[in-house]
Amino acid sequence: MNAEIITIGDEILIGQITDTNSAFLAQELNKIGVEVTQITSIQDHPTHIFNALKKAEAYNQIIIITGGLGPTKDDKTKETLCNYFQDELVENHEMLSHIEDLFEKYIETSSISKLNRDQAYIPSKAIALKNEFGTAPGMWFFENGKVYISMPGVPYEMKNIFTKEALPRLAKTFERPYIIHKTALTYGVGESTLAKLIEDWENNLPSFIKLAYLPSLGKVRLRLSARGGNKEILEQTLEEAFKNLKSYIGGYIKGFEGETSIEEEIASKFNLKNQYLALAESCTGGQIASSLVNVPGASSYFLAGLVTYATQMKIDLLKIEESIIQKYSVVSKEVTLEMAKKVKQQTGADVALATTGNAGPTKGDSQADIGQVYIALVAPGVEKVFSFLWKKNREKVIEKAVVKAQQILLEENWN
Repeated sequence: MNAEIITIGDEILIGQITDTNSAFLAQELNKIGVEVTQITSIQDHPTHIFNALKKAEAYNQIIIITGGLGPTKDDKTKETLCNYFQDELVENHEMLSHIEDLFEKYIETSSISKLNRDQAYIPSKAIALKNEFGTAPGMWFFENGKVYISMPGVPYEMKNIFTKEALPRLAKTFERPYIIHKTALTYGVGESTLAKLIEDWENNLPSFIKLAYLPSLGKVRLRLSARGGNKEILEQTLEEAFKNLKSYIGGYIKGFEGETSIEEEIASKFNLKNQYLALAESCTGGQIASSLVNVPGASSYFLAGLVTYATQMKIDLLKIEESIIQKYSVVSKEVTLEMAKKVKQQTGADVALATTGNAGPTKGDSQADIGQVYIALVAPGVEKVFSFLWKKNREKVIEKAVVKAQQILLEENWN
C-alpha cells in the first residue's frame, strides 16, 4: 500500500518555513502499514498541482495534499481539484454552520466576509473532513480505487483533521500489511567498518526485512524494517535478528531508539553507583550537559556543569594556575585534567569530566592543531585523558566530542 504526499506553497520552496507536515504524515501512515514512496513540494499554481496529482496517482493508492486551501485568491487547490475530477464547487451547509459557529465563538458573526463563507464551498464529489480549529475543511475523494485527501497546511489544523477524520477512514477503506521498525544505536564505529563486521548477518536476514544504515557523527543507527501480514511473527523475527546482531557487534550497541538512550544508560549507571557527576566544558560549550539533562530525572546524579570557554575563566572560575596554562597551553591534556580535578573539588562530585579543544576555524589561545580535542575523566581510582584529532570542521568536531564524552561516561569503569 503506497502513498505520496504533496505539499503546496511557495513558503516551503523558498525556505521560509520547514515542512513538518510531511514528517508527521509519513510517521502516521507508516503506523498503519502505508509506505510513503515520495514527498513532493510544489508551487500553489493550477498547472503544478494538476501535474503532481497525475504523476502521483500512477504509482500510489493514496495521495495526500496539504496547503493551498486558504480564503485568498492565491490559494488554488480547490479549483484545481474541481478541474481534475471534472467537478464543481457546492456549498456544504454543515461546513458553513461550523464557520459561523467559529466566528460567533471567537470573533464576531458580523465580521464574516464572503471569502470566509466561500470556505464552505467544496467539490461535490468530496466528503468534507471537519476542521475543528479553522474554516478550511479537509476533503476526501475516492476515484478509481484511489483515495485523495486534501487538507490545510497549518500544522495543528492538518494534524487534527488527519488524526480524527482521515486516518480512521483510511483504516476502513484498505486492507494493509504491518510495517514494524526497530533501530539499534551504535557508538564508536564508522559506517563502512560496521558494514564489514555485520556483512554475514546482513546477508542472512529474511527477505521481508530491510536494513538501513543511518550514520551521523560518532554513531550509526541500524534500522530494521519488517513488512508482512502477521504482526507477532514480524516482531519475533526482529527480536531474533537483533539478538544475533549482538554476537557480531554487541560491544558497539548502546541501546535501541525509543527504548533506552545512551543518556538514560549513563543516568542508570550513576544511580546504581549512587554517585554524582560534574562537568567542566570548554570546546563543547555546554552541549554535554544539555544532552544529559534532556533526560527527565537527571538531577538524581548530575550536579553542575561549568562552561569555561575563555582562558581567563579557567583561571578565575576553576582556579587553574596560570603557570600550568602558560607551560602546557590551554588546549592540552594537562590543562584538561586540571579542569576535571578542579570542578570535582569545587562541586563535591564523585566523578568529573572536562573537555578542551580547537574546534576551529582559527586556533585562538592555543597552538594545538585545529580538530584536536582532549577529554579528561577523574573518578574514584581513575585519572585519564583521552586525545582525539578530527577533521577541521567546527560543527563536526564539537558533535564528535559530545558523543565521545558520552561514550567515556558510559564505558569507562571506576570504583
